[in-house]
Amino acid sequence: MRRWWSGPLLTIAVIILGLTTTGLIVAGLRAAQRENAERVMDQRAAMAKSAVLTETERYRSLLEATAAGLATDSQMNWEDFDAATSTLDSAGLKGTASVAFVVPATDAQIPAVQKLWRSRGADGLALRPVAGATEHYFTVFARGLRHADGPPPVGIDLAAAAEPAAALVDSRRMSTPTVSDTYVLLRDRNLPAGQRQHSFVFAAPMWPRTADPQFRGWLVLGLRGQDFLSGVLATVSQGQLDGELLATNDDGTQPAVARYVVPGRPDLERQSLLEVADDEWTLTVRADSRNLPGARSSLPMTVLLGGIAITLALAGLVYVLATARTRAMARVRAATAELGRQAGLLGAVMTSIGDGVGVVDEKGEFLLHNPAARNLLGIDEEPAVPDGWQQYYGLFRPDGKTPFPHDELPLMRALAGESCDGVEMLVRNPGRPEGILISVDGRPLDPSAGQRGAVAVFHDITELRRYENDLAVFAGVVAHDLKAPLTVVRGHCEAATESLADGLGDPAESLLRIIRAVDRMGAMIDTLLAYTTARDAPLSPAAVDLAALANDVVQDRNLPVGGEPLVCIGEMPIVEADPVMLRHVLDNLIGNALKYVRPGAVARVDVSAAPAADGWARISVADRGIGIPDAEKPAVFEQFHRAHAGAGYAGTGLGLAICKRIVERHGGEIGVADNPGGGTRFHFTLPLEEYAMKLRPAKKTTDDDEARAKLERALAERAAIEHAALPGLSALPSSAPSGGDPAGTRLRSPVPHHHPADE
Repeated sequence: MRRWWSGPLLTIAVIILGLTTTGLIVAGLRAAQRENAERVMDQRAAMAKSAVLTETERYRSLLEATAAGLATDSQMNWEDFDAATSTLDSAGLKGTASVAFVVPATDAQIPAVQKLWRSRGADGLALRPVAGATEHYFTVFARGLRHADGPPPVGIDLAAAAEPAAALVDSRRMSTPTVSDTYVLLRDRNLPAGQRQHSFVFAAPMWPRTADPQFRGWLVLGLRGQDFLSGVLATVSQGQLDGELLATNDDGTQPAVARYVVPGRPDLERQSLLEVADDEWTLTVRADSRNLPGARSSLPMTVLLGGIAITLALAGLVYVLATARTRAMARVRAATAELGRQAGLLGAVMTSIGDGVGVVDEKGEFLLHNPAARNLLGIDEEPAVPDGWQQYYGLFRPDGKTPFPHDELPLMRALAGESCDGVEMLVRNPGRPEGILISVDGRPLDPSAGQRGAVAVFHDITELRRYENDLAVFAGVVAHDLKAPLTVVRGHCEAATESLADGLGDPAESLLRIIRAVDRMGAMIDTLLAYTTARDAPLSPAAVDLAALANDVVQDRNLPVGGEPLVCIGEMPIVEADPVMLRHVLDNLIGNALKYVRPGAVARVDVSAAPAADGWARISVADRGIGIPDAEKPAVFEQFHRAHAGAGYAGTGLGLAICKRIVERHGGEIGVADNPGGGTRFHFTLPLEEYAMKLRPAKKTTDDDEARAKLERALAERAAIEHAALPGLSALPSSAPSGGDPAGTRLRSPVPHHHPADE
């Protein structure tokens, strides 16, 4: 029965709803203005960051290129230095003070160094060492890059300032350009306090590219922070951004290198981390949102007034029609309640199904796509016509290259009345850039639906095919690589049998060769098992001290203390990783660095770390070995690939593939590049301890324990074979495990050190 007060109540509800909607719209407009200001702020901050990064990288690359050019001149003199650095004077380097050539010298070497560089054009050079320094760093040639400052002094010992001295030491050790902590330039310390600026230097080492390089010195570029930041931000800021540049010193402090201030009351702030040479700086920019475009307009007030007017008009109309609409709405609700319940049940069922389901009408227009189907196909929207399905979804035959024919699509075949099962196709589109392999079943729509159409069910079979491919690869390896030692075993067994039958010869040699062949086959089996379990074994993340782990790996190799080969381990962070698997990675990379050296050369390995993205560390293992050809670099991490297969270095081709699996399971990346000083530099990333709680497993299952036990058992069996080997076995390349394969040796055991001369 209709109530007399239903009309007024509905009218009040309309007014409340209208005013609420209007208020939300106005709030949304104001939020949009704020978002626009935030977006403009993001753009300006990105421009500022790009400008600072571009300039610092330009300075670094120019300095590195100049240093590389001078390093090729073994008889460099003042004229050579002057000609090489003249380009820096005209390069428009903002904030630069001077560029200098710096050489190292001990107390005993000072007279000889002074005499040498006087003879090469440093007229009147007088080296002034700092008392108490074990090594001095003297400027012998210098060029001023700002004419108003006058010529820079020479003969200064940079050991007087700890910041540039530390940058010089790091640059020489890592063979890369470095940037110093902030300090006051030695030449500026005589200026009044108000005119001094926080400054820093870029240092580029001068290593000639020879087989046995002799360090020449450094090319050092001094910059004044305030002049640098003002010059960079003056154009980018457009009078709207404050800027502050912070440098992270070795002691963890963040002094302000420079500040750039514009009028206004900043209420927006952005911070960006900048990688400058081997250091990390922080750029903070601030702005007053009122000065940014799009932050203020009269549109919200206009919408508010219009919304109030429309709400009042609509409320009046609702009041007039409320009584007549009440009974109609009641009938509609009663008629649609059951339909809504059934539709809700159907929707819940479709949402709960794990396989993808798609339904189209007779024109090919989609009637239904459940969430699983959208997830598999990687695209939410459906194309308007079936002719565009192949390009829109990126459908290919399983080879990944041939577009799937339109007429052979399961839905099109089902629309034609044909049922099909297990049709395989590859889906690759922006939502699925890596591509997935799916199996599709198609059926004509049942006539009880009341219209013609078709239904398709999608199954993801990517992992199934991947496991099948791995199985095929392993089968090929077993058939090929394990056949040779079995042939050796059979041959020597026959030889031993003939020796015993004839009573001639000693069967011990044949039995010894049989043992060697069996050990070789066991090492290959253990390697294949480690490669498989590196993907399936559970992670057990914990806080790992990289420096302690790296030292442990080196000590296990029984390298001579203080002798050669030389392994240098720098400062390393504490990361969150699986200690057992991470030991695989370090042992493999250090073992490769010690193994792949030229005959007669001495291995040198540098293990270092640097900040990467937020919460990540980048670990590098650099050597001075034979290097990797550029054409081989993209494939060195593939299974069974060996870059130097024909050079006589032992290995299975699985070591780096195992490293790649382990690093990627930790969420990191691994790569390889040339070492600037010669050789190869491998690098990989790991999460720092304080940012990696997400890696900790919430719960370990019985299957996880069993998988991990398989990995440990394989390593233990491999170690037992090594310890039980007869004397002299390890000298044979055919029986020795690969130095490049951490699965071929126990985690805490040294890997055999091979190079062609040993063969």
